[in-house]
Amino acid sequence: MMSRLLISLWLCGASVAVAKPWQGIEPGVSKKADVVAKFGEPSKSLDSRGKAVLVYEEKTAIKNTVQVQFKLAPGTGVVERIDVYPLVILSADAIEKSYGTSCDAEEPTVTCYVKKETERGGLYYLYNKLGLAVFFKDDNNTVQELAFLPGKK
Repeated sequence: MMSRLLISLWLCGASVAVAKPWQGIEPGVSKKADVVAKFGEPSKSLDSRGKAVLVYEEKTAIKNTVQVQFKLAPGTGVVERIDVYPLVILSADAIEKSYGTSCDAEEPTVTCYVKKETERGGLYYLYNKLGLAVFFKDDNNTVQELAFLPGKK
């Protein structure tokens, strides 16, 4: 119950929708100017494979996060992806309660996930309809990162 409350609070009332926004910033829609207007200047700006990345960490860390990265599309400055590294400890169970069960479940939820494996063998849940990927630490239970992407219908 407490973990569900925490995840709900720090994700600011997450709701079911295509292209899951995070803190009012929506992948595929919001632009760099929207991010800076909402959160101020980032700790640093990087270039990663031709994409600008706005990083908020340490003194500019966004509430309840260790770090947030906004990856921008080249040329347009549209947010393509938001990587959120939570400050609070979130479990796989809390994620399922907040976003939905496995698509392999006997009665899957509308926004179910598919279990996937990273190139390095790490576990993650992919919620295609929400545009959300949840990456776990080596214990396969504790959330390491939430990646908000444009959703798929």
